[in-house]
Amino acid sequence: MAHTREDPPSLPTEPRPYLEELVRRTRTVCGPQLVSVLAVGSLALRDYRHGRSDVDVTVVVEPSLPGSALHDLATALAHPHLPCPAAGLELVVYGTDFVSRPSGDAGYLLDLNTGPLLPDRAGFDPARSPAFWYVIDRSVAHRAGLTLYGRPAREVIAAPDRRDLLAAIRASVHEHSDGEGHLADNRVLNGCRSVVFCRTGRWLAKRVAAREVALAEGEFRPLIEAAVHSFERPRSSAVPLPTAEVRAFLTWVRERVEQAARATGT
Repeated sequence: MAHTREDPPSLPTEPRPYLEELVRRTRTVCGPQLVSVLAVGSLALRDYRHGRSDVDVTVVVEPSLPGSALHDLATALAHPHLPCPAAGLELVVYGTDFVSRPSGDAGYLLDLNTGPLLPDRAGFDPARSPAFWYVIDRSVAHRAGLTLYGRPAREVIAAPDRRDLLAAIRASVHEHSDGEGHLADNRVLNGCRSVVFCRTGRWLAKRVAAREVALAEGEFRPLIEAAVHSFERPRSSAVPLPTAEVRAFLTWVRERVEQAARATGT
């Protein structure tokens, strides 16, 4: 099996050494059972913002990888043992037997959150996690994942069925509508990205999706522009947005997602 790497210019300068070390440690722990290491999220969508974005990584392994290796990997990659230069690392490990077929389940073997601005978490039971984040992330990975090591994303990660994906997007909008634990700017920009996907079937970077929605929906343009302005600042300097306007916008987003879901019989 050929092992490929994304060309360095495709990755931002700041997290590049960190990703190289992450791949090295993952190869050491997983050995021949390692299939792929993929940059996903904002890195894949070319919208990584240092000081604001997380580093999102998907790892694919053979199902024969021992469970003890997953615990070893969580330890090897934990901040500050491996200092994360970004807001945090969100890393998910899947087995090839799960990730090679469409699914609306979470399905992970390891879900690791660590870093200076993230609470440390190493989860090994997918039944304990809301599935929608993982379904959306796998859709982005299939379409845009950057290969850091091993086989390309489209060869190892199946795209979720549209029905499962729309159900996941609907759940994510509901989560953002509640607002707990999410910055207001991120809630608005994720809403823009959800609307654009429902309309076009494309995952766009948050700011690109925001421009599309702002141009098409003049009523929400001031709120969206304020969200983009806030998003371009570090998390600690995020600008508060009017609560009622955010809620109204997300209600509108939810209606657009429901409309798309009804069109597919979801």
